[in-house]
Amino acid sequence: MSNQPIQTDKKIVPAGVQLLAYVGMLIALAWLELPVWLDANLRNERLNGWLSGRDPDALPFLPFLFLFPLCWFGFRKPRRVKTFPVFLRRLFLESPKDGERSLLLAWISAFAVFFGAFLMSQKAGQQFSNLPPAFHDEYSYSLQAELFAQGKWSAPSFAAEPDLFDQMHVLNEGKFTSRYFPGTAFWMAPFAMLSNVYFGHQLAQAISAMLIFWVGRELSNTGTGLLAGGLFALSPGMILFSNLLLAHHPTLVGLTFFLWSFLRMMRTGSLLNALLASCGLAFAMLCRPMTAASFGLPFGIVFFWWWIRGEGRKCDQDTPASATFLYRSRNVLAMAIPLIMGFAVLGFQNYSITEDVSKSPYSIYNDIYTPRHVYGFNNAIRGERESGPLASDAYDRWADNLTPEISAKNVQLRLLNSWRWTLGILPLVAAGIVFLLTPKSADRRWILIALSIISIHVAHIPYWFSGIMGWHYVFETAPLWLLIIAEVTRRLLCQWRASGRWMMKYCWFLFLGAAIATNLWTVKPLWPARLARGTVELKYPRQLYANFREQVDLLRAGEPAIVFVVPDSDDVSMDYVINFPDWNQEVLVARIRDRELVSEYAELFPDRKVLVFDAKGRSFE
Repeated sequence: MSNQPIQTDKKIVPAGVQLLAYVGMLIALAWLELPVWLDANLRNERLNGWLSGRDPDALPFLPFLFLFPLCWFGFRKPRRVKTFPVFLRRLFLESPKDGERSLLLAWISAFAVFFGAFLMSQKAGQQFSNLPPAFHDEYSYSLQAELFAQGKWSAPSFAAEPDLFDQMHVLNEGKFTSRYFPGTAFWMAPFAMLSNVYFGHQLAQAISAMLIFWVGRELSNTGTGLLAGGLFALSPGMILFSNLLLAHHPTLVGLTFFLWSFLRMMRTGSLLNALLASCGLAFAMLCRPMTAASFGLPFGIVFFWWWIRGEGRKCDQDTPASATFLYRSRNVLAMAIPLIMGFAVLGFQNYSITEDVSKSPYSIYNDIYTPRHVYGFNNAIRGERESGPLASDAYDRWADNLTPEISAKNVQLRLLNSWRWTLGILPLVAAGIVFLLTPKSADRRWILIALSIISIHVAHIPYWFSGIMGWHYVFETAPLWLLIIAEVTRRLLCQWRASGRWMMKYCWFLFLGAAIATNLWTVKPLWPARLARGTVELKYPRQLYANFREQVDLLRAGEPAIVFVVPDSDDVSMDYVINFPDWNQEVLVARIRDRELVSEYAELFPDRKVLVFDAKGRSFE
């Protein structure tokens, strides 16, 4: 590990910076709470329901805004030695060492984080036991995983009337396949073959949490890594998404592995770490290309600068920078090979499905079915000009036309919801201020963490939708925010120890504990647990899909069936047309807009019982 010393002087986090963080929390609390208490209707709703509101973002932290000044001005001890327990000094105030005791503690901490994250994910998953997925995207990824398990990129579309089986996020123009990039389905396929596909995402949660621990230890020390990994394991957003069959958790495995390996390469210059970092980034690219690119952009700039100039490679200055351009180029080659192989896989997928290496199923799907969902400003206006006869009217017209005003609103929503679902708005406001205003108090590689967060948000500015739960496009910033609050905790502990303000550490950990409590536990009538609220929201569509399937099975009474769904044009969130790549399966679900055509299309399925489902009324005929 790095031998860079951890600062313990009194200027790590100056009093002025701590005051600014405190004022920032006061402003955030007032901005969140004052509009509620000044409005009679909202005030009555609070007084007659949850006192902190459905989102307990501010009120539970009010007592700490009174406690912080009291702890700051009182209970001060001049001798730093007696102000901190030994275990806190060892975890947060010392640099990591390569000694046996330090490494043993690190591995114990790493496995504790791993199993803690896995168990929390599985416990939450029990709430969804035996229920189908909630989002259209999950069914598309599941279809792709089934295809990969069969060793195929696609299946043939239904020959007679393929339009009957147009499915959300599934390309259906001669070839029936997911629109998405292959990395997520690669991850899911082995678990699908074992009939436990959710286990794969829960495992990804545990692996990512452990890697975040090692990143925190690499940048600071064991305590920083343990706190970041522990908060990751307890984060409601991370727990919920680890039970959704989306691309985010497989992507996180790749990105956290890239982050850990790249940071080690910056310190050691290791050729192996360069290769491992590139493998992680290449896998993330196969899952979510734009997210991987924006996450890695700041690291790529630093790496390119080191390659050209031979500067900035090491944070540990005991070893001189690489002397020759040829020596540096070996690491560039190690970084390039896995990425080139990743692009080759994408090209092969493109050719196998679209017969054009440069055209992905993702872009073809947008061109045909959802032209208004295109990336960039004025998307709806541009998409309207390109809209064709196969465009999905209801879902396509769901897209707002992106303007600078909508874009600014989306940026705010994504930022607030990423804080809300990661730990809490007030703790991360305080941590962000301290982190940005004390850049010289730690390893300079920490700057790349902040730049990566900014890069991901900027990359998604030109997209009209804020995201699932208001933040899924910037989901991969969550572990970076947790790393930042863990590092800020270390800096504050060093400062408070140096200044003798021993009570502040207890107040701070209670403050973080309050954030965890609002996320995980309901306290009536103060607040509903954020995790419980998110679970209810995700359980609702799952239950609707389950009810649909149960009614189909009841009505068909063991016979093969074709279900014609009359879609609800007012609700694009639910779409019951879900099929897997086998037109001989027991139940097929088709889309039909005109009931008068049911008899005509039913003739295509002479050996099947015919059912008609009205999605708006949720009733069968």
